Amino acid sequence: MALSFHGAAPLAERMRPRTLDEVAGQYHLIGEGKILKKAVEMGQVPSLILWGPPGVGKTTLATIIAEAVKSQMYILSAISSGVKDLREVIDKCKYSGKGILFIDEIHRFNKTQQDALLAAVEKGWLTLIGATTENPSFEVNKALLSRCQVYKLDPLTKEDLETLLNRAVEKDVELSKRDIQLQETEALISLSGGDARKLLNLLEAVVLSNPSGKLLVTDELVMNTVQQKTVLYDKSGEQHYDIISAFIKSIRGSDPNAGVYWMARMLEGGEDIKFIARRLVILASEDIGNANPTALVMASSAFDAVIKIGMPEAAIILSQVVTYLASSPKSNASYTALHKAQSLVYEKGNLEVPIALRNAPTKLMKDMGYGQGYKYSHDYEGGFAEQEFLPEEIKGTSLYSPGNTARENELRTFLAARWKGKYGYNK
Repeated sequence: MALSFHGAAPLAERMRPRTLDEVAGQYHLIGEGKILKKAVEMGQVPSLILWGPPGVGKTTLATIIAEAVKSQMYILSAISSGVKDLREVIDKCKYSGKGILFIDEIHRFNKTQQDALLAAVEKGWLTLIGATTENPSFEVNKALLSRCQVYKLDPLTKEDLETLLNRAVEKDVELSKRDIQLQETEALISLSGGDARKLLNLLEAVVLSNPSGKLLVTDELVMNTVQQKTVLYDKSGEQHYDIISAFIKSIRGSDPNAGVYWMARMLEGGEDIKFIARRLVILASEDIGNANPTALVMASSAFDAVIKIGMPEAAIILSQVVTYLASSPKSNASYTALHKAQSLVYEKGNLEVPIALRNAPTKLMKDMGYGQGYKYSHDYEGGFAEQEFLPEEIKGTSLYSPGNTARENELRTFLAARWKGKYGYNK
């Protein structure tokens, strides 16, 4: 949300804490005698990774730490920075004295980018402070992780958020000029999703939308003036599931325009590119399948590519795949076959493997008839010999029926020629 008082920074920036004592929450780390506060007071801050949800103070803590230990702070975003940017900062720290490098969303760095930090961190040329909303155990290279302390930041409590609201009304230069009373705060806190930055900017939007006179902030006022002006995307909330649902259904429905739009909504909201790529791989098999087998190849390649490339360029790759999948013929025949097979397994239990199909690695098994009657397909004309591969109790059961697309019709013709009407395979 870009609303702010004319000529002033947004409220969240104006109210950014300048000392550890001003920080709301995280008392397990910065309370009196706690580990991070002691490290700052001693001026011996190790390389560390701050892990926590959006808006709980990761960037603020990094800034306060750099100021407290009187160290030059360099800021990079993993979304827009590459190895070249990293090396420039490393060189500055190496030759001009130790500095602090803060990397926002460090989980978005690929392996090559993370590896570029190893020597600088290990040799102490700089102190790394990484911020991430994702579990670093999965998203940060083990080599880099072993060289850093990981501090988990907790979500802000309702009391923490109310403290921030009251502090803003009382102490902010702009808001304190108005007679503002916080009669209700539930809507502000709920809409913020626990994000302090979003909370304060929502409050500012309410004030700016009601520019004169005494202002009584109520839940109804907040909903009326803010909800329609705020594009919300909560990675762990209802919007997450609604938008990914719209995304998948748009591609399944062969609408590349809507597919790209919903993808852009997720990317702008900070969604993990691996989550998006993973869903595309699933969709390529579930909704396209043998109607266009290349779809799965492209989606799988894209998953590998976005991990290697990272943002922002990964968005280009995702857009290519989204438009290709949306423009592909659709079939869920193989997916349907799987569900039929799973239902049959559940219904019939563990049926015996036909004796002709059993492996016979020992003389005893051969004597018991294992493998007898099996026809080795390659010994027959066309590499095919008709025989039964299902258990006796369900022989002749049809599970897979190719869809009515060009490529699947080729599969149906192939199967019909082999099975001559069995399993419903007719040309």
